[in-house]
Amino acid sequence: MAITACRHFSGYKPCAKNSSCDSLCPSKDIPQSSLLIVHLGALGAVVRSTSLLKAIKRKFPQSMITWVTDAPAHHLLKNHPGIDRVLTTAESDLLQLSALEFEAAFVIDKSLKAAGVLKKTTVDFIYGFVNDPRTGAILPATSAADELWSLGLDNHKKFFVNVKPETQLMIEALELGGYQRDEYWLPLTESEESQAQNRRAHWLEKKEILIGLNTGCSNVIAHKKWTVEYYRLLIKQIHKAHPNAAIVLLGGPEDTERNQAIAQDLNVISSETQSGLRDGLVSIAACDVVVTGDSLGMHMAISQKKQVIAWFGPTCAHEIDLYDRGFKILTKSPCSPCWKRTCEKSIMCYDQVSLEEVLHALKSCCANSLSGRPAALNPTAEKMP
Repeated sequence: MAITACRHFSGYKPCAKNSSCDSLCPSKDIPQSSLLIVHLGALGAVVRSTSLLKAIKRKFPQSMITWVTDAPAHHLLKNHPGIDRVLTTAESDLLQLSALEFEAAFVIDKSLKAAGVLKKTTVDFIYGFVNDPRTGAILPATSAADELWSLGLDNHKKFFVNVKPETQLMIEALELGGYQRDEYWLPLTESEESQAQNRRAHWLEKKEILIGLNTGCSNVIAHKKWTVEYYRLLIKQIHKAHPNAAIVLLGGPEDTERNQAIAQDLNVISSETQSGLRDGLVSIAACDVVVTGDSLGMHMAISQKKQVIAWFGPTCAHEIDLYDRGFKILTKSPCSPCWKRTCEKSIMCYDQVSLEEVLHALKSCCANSLSGRPAALNPTAEKMP
């Protein structure tokens, strides 16, 4: 008799694990709970939230996890070994969600849209954030989420008082036990691993180390990226300081023309920018060191355990954990951080990032990558050796 409660049983096609569905199947896996994660937010934030998965599994062993996100973030989460089902907010996916019931939901977004996703299903208990049904205001689902919620309401507290990384704040807000500094969990497939190795070998040729420059960011806060001129100057300086390094420009579709302008007449490799998020992840995985703003590319690089040099202007450096594999370079702008989407300043924060500090950090990261050592115990620009 078929084991209909098994994680792998669909009820409409043969099981991919075993042609015979019975109690003797070695792949039999009966979940003890069904959980929902709702994180629709920015792509980089979704990558960061994969750090929650192992804590969820510790608290809810043998759980079955469904993750709802906005497209195209679902491409990043597909085939994930810790996620059983990935759905988007498309109508067809929300119809599927309405057929399911969950013991608990973890709502990470502080948004009315995320709260609305819950209305499409049945959940016994909610962690994270909910909304006031009359006003639409976002509220903590439990008192554990008060701290993370309050940071969004107080810029001084968020910018200058809080010292916790976002990964810790989420663990505490979602009541997932003691903070264990779990890393991002975004593995490549076996095929992608092979692609990354081949791409790395092709790009390196006779060089010893591969440096990736992630040149773009989303348009939400467009000032999280350097100018074309800054990148060109940086590339010239890298060639002088690291003749054994190959340099590759990383980015997405919106960065194609910009990367062409950066690369003009320079000895750099332009990675494919039109082949989707997973292909971009493969390109980052091929690198040894990634230089980036606070962006999706930064979170991808962290997920692939790269040496990371991340610069910060409008956003909060203390919210990011590099896991002792890199350095944070802070703008000298006195008004940073601000989290403003637009800026009227004549001298922008990205114009006030020290090229010398970037090159100093790069020297350390290249050496650390070649030797396999972590970059720093407390990786901030002020505390570099």
